[in-house]
Amino acid sequence: MVCNGGAQLQVFHVEQYVPEICYATGDIIFRGEAMSEVRHSGEMVGKVAIITGASQGIGAATARHLAAKGARVALVARSADLLAQVAAEIQAAGGTALSLPGDISDPAQVRAMFDRVVHEWGPCDILINAAGVVVNVPFMEMDLAAWDHVINTNLRGLMLCCQAAFRQMTARGGTILNFSSLSGVKNVEKFPGLSAYVASKFGVAGLTEALAVEGRPLGIRVMAVSPGAVDTPMLRAAAPHLKPGMTPDDMARIVGFMVSDAGRFLNGTNLEIFSNV
Repeated sequence: MVCNGGAQLQVFHVEQYVPEICYATGDIIFRGEAMSEVRHSGEMVGKVAIITGASQGIGAATARHLAAKGARVALVARSADLLAQVAAEIQAAGGTALSLPGDISDPAQVRAMFDRVVHEWGPCDILINAAGVVVNVPFMEMDLAAWDHVINTNLRGLMLCCQAAFRQMTARGGTILNFSSLSGVKNVEKFPGLSAYVASKFGVAGLTEALAVEGRPLGIRVMAVSPGAVDTPMLRAAAPHLKPGMTPDDMARIVGFMVSDAGRFLNGTNLEIFSNV
């Protein structure tokens, strides 16, 4: 496999391919068969990472992955018990983790979470917005409570966390990665019953583009990733008919590259991953 030594950013549509990093150039390259490992060229020792949705699925896998790379990880989700389990796993493996149960759609709770991180470790360097909910209801039967539940978590909560991170990152820069979805990508067929989820993920993609522009002069990179089916509890509950082509650990390794120093040339990127089997 030959690496591309040029500086031009390339956009990849990933199907069954998994990215690998070329050590010589830092490029992402793809092999035609799924690989069990994705290598990373940079460590995260000393970095402070806040990860929402960290109680299970992609968020938990990402927290474990970044902690293994040396980052101090603050875990955010509603479930205190599940967060405590993930934090205990990370600590047992030699990592550093802080459990912050709470509701990201509440501005006061978000401020308290970010203030706690500053008090414990210093300002946030990396924010990963992996929290998300889905309801599967035909549009004509959708009530406002269900609609608000999805929008408040997937978009409002993400916005509040991005805003809190911007305020901490202004002095020295930082990196934000937002989880959108193929449901938020134009010209990808949508599934019935997911109107609120689809609307929220299009919002995430648009907000990411806007924040990448505002963050650039401040040294803040803002990106999104839009996976298809990933084998998570949320997918199994909301769309059991889908066959995922990725595990949360697969996704965590990709995220780890994007937010690392090796991915520093990525800003405003929305990585679309066609992972449905």
